[in-house]
Amino acid sequence: MSSGSVPRVALVTGGAVRVGRAIVEAFADRGYAVAIHANRSVDQAHELARLLDERGVSTLVESAELRSPDAIRGMIDRVCLYFGRLDVLVNNAAIWSPKPLEEVTAADVLEYFEINSLATFVGCQHAGLKMVEQEQGGVILNIGDWSVARPYTDYAAYFPSKGTIPTMTRLFAVELSRRNPLVRVNAILPGPVIFPPDLPEADRQKAIGETLVQRAGAPENVAHAAIFLVENDFVTGVCLPVDGGRTISS
Repeated sequence: MSSGSVPRVALVTGGAVRVGRAIVEAFADRGYAVAIHANRSVDQAHELARLLDERGVSTLVESAELRSPDAIRGMIDRVCLYFGRLDVLVNNAAIWSPKPLEEVTAADVLEYFEINSLATFVGCQHAGLKMVEQEQGGVILNIGDWSVARPYTDYAAYFPSKGTIPTMTRLFAVELSRRNPLVRVNAILPGPVIFPPDLPEADRQKAIGETLVQRAGAPENVAHAAIFLVENDFVTGVCLPVDGGRTISS
């Protein structure tokens, strides 16, 4: 299938809800075909695909287990086979939940690394090498976290896994560009754009108060950054905070 016979294609992991859904919708709005990966949110992924199908957007729903490198590679292969190309991969899926340091186990840390770090690495590697072979190249976006620069308490197992994202982003930007300069890799480091539903209101207001803009963000802010990083073809190896200035707020 020639590169001009289908729309550009974006695969978004964790694409059924919250930030992932906003990113999927942003790419669909710009004429992309979209592959929506989900695990526990498969029903929501199919509902989103149905809504996009009604708008004439070509969609595919995938449910790969991100703990399995073979499953990740198989998902990427299926997307490429179905659409004939892959222009954008967004490594968005992740796990995070609070746990006091005293209760964190080695198994907890390993689980976070498997899903938040290793899955991102495998996705970058497998999709990136496929993009290298494409005449049009491609773009990979990794979703990190602003707070790896200023970690807070109760997420000791989570932060190390997200701390790998900036390094992986830069190393894949270098490695893949050496093979095809049309392949770019960037990262987005979101701040307070979503809150856990059980987060106390006082904690929510504290997080908002620590931004420079004095308000919460939204998933659409991350989606807007994703479109920018894909469309600006002179930006690669960048880790962009989308945090209302919280990283630098005193």
